[in-house]
Amino acid sequence: MAKILLIEDDLTYSKIIKNFLEKNGYEVLSTTRVNDGLGHFEKHKIALTITDYRLPDGTGMDVLEKIIHHHPDSPVILITNYSDIRTAVKSMKMGAFEYITKPINPDELLLTVQQALRKGRPDKAPAKKAQRSTGQASASSELDYQIGQSLQAQQVEKHIDLVAPTDLSIIVLGESGTGKEYISKRIHQKSQRASGPFVAVDCGALSKELAGSELFGHVKGAFTGAIDHKTGHFENANGGTIFLDEIGNLSYDIQIKLLRAIQERRIRKIGGNKDIPIDVRIIAATNDDLQELARSGQFREDLFHRLNEFSLKAQPLRERKEDLMFFAKLFMEKSNAGLDKNVVGFSPEVEKILLQYHWPGNLRELKNIIRRAVLLTGEGLVQPEVIPMEILDSEPPQPADIHSAKDLKSSFEEQEKMLIMKTLEELKFNKSKTAKVLNMDRKTLYNKLEKYGLD
Repeated sequence: MAKILLIEDDLTYSKIIKNFLEKNGYEVLSTTRVNDGLGHFEKHKIALTITDYRLPDGTGMDVLEKIIHHHPDSPVILITNYSDIRTAVKSMKMGAFEYITKPINPDELLLTVQQALRKGRPDKAPAKKAQRSTGQASASSELDYQIGQSLQAQQVEKHIDLVAPTDLSIIVLGESGTGKEYISKRIHQKSQRASGPFVAVDCGALSKELAGSELFGHVKGAFTGAIDHKTGHFENANGGTIFLDEIGNLSYDIQIKLLRAIQERRIRKIGGNKDIPIDVRIIAATNDDLQELARSGQFREDLFHRLNEFSLKAQPLRERKEDLMFFAKLFMEKSNAGLDKNVVGFSPEVEKILLQYHWPGNLRELKNIIRRAVLLTGEGLVQPEVIPMEILDSEPPQPADIHSAKDLKSSFEEQEKMLIMKTLEELKFNKSKTAKVLNMDRKTLYNKLEKYGLD
């Protein structure tokens, strides 16, 4: 009997999920807090962890980070609200098996649990997928690369064809869920390095203390806990491509080491005394404005220019609606195959709903919505009743009045400042807890406090 760990602070919700899973033959250990949950995980042989995002002493991302760091083959499912959809998408990049949204549909939950447990079985041969810093396969390799039909998608493909045969360093820009890793893997596959490794690293998931070791490796005894030699991601990517996602999260000292690696094509392990030659192409990705970060001193300007030999922009789904139904039908076909269903299309009402929604989670969110719709529909056309209420109730974005609207960046910064101030006050100015609640690392929070004069 598979043992499942459930971390959910809503006791009513927790009891419903626990009873449902136990009726379907699983043993469930439930708790309400991050620390208690991680304690259970270490004491018991847990096959799968299901965690809510918002918890009294942290977030589901804290649970995810700890588990995938120490037990990369143990699947984690994140429960989230639609208001946290961008966080849910980020969890997939960090190595979560899947996310499901409240209110939870029992059939969807059971299906996801069954798939996660099949994936986590030790006797199951692992698929050949891109290596990631978490030790888990990349979520983006679940689907073959698809170009899309919009002019923006066609333009990106032309740029890929142009830059792939070169050895230029590249920055891929775009929001979470827009397919930055898909694009980077596509560049690698079309390059002369295609037969070499493609190593994907989520810089946002690297702790400040261990980032240097993860990227460049360390020698035995280099620091407390370094009980053996470690090969870093750069060395693993030798002869191929290294993909550095969310590169803006790297600390200043790691940026210096990265700059040296690019300039000299050599790295030095933490605690080592000799250089190791490397032959690696670097593709970086971010949803930050690196140029602005460089101007403000938060990102090294010389490193930015070294990385930015060529740049590509992954457009958000709301800006290329011509691709939306193309991908919706693609996800429908793949969901039919995976779920053994026979859905043939979408009703006109559903197509209108999908086209009006703003898709903050982009392609990852669309994939999950379609998968859920196919599961609930079974056969025939997808109807509005299987679309989540949050999408049905969402208001279509209104076109901006360029004569009266405030500057978008200033408006965003003002809202961000107010949110930081409010959270700081609620948490009695505990900056570590504030950073966790706002889902940003402490370095980013400190930079923003200084920027807004709140430090």
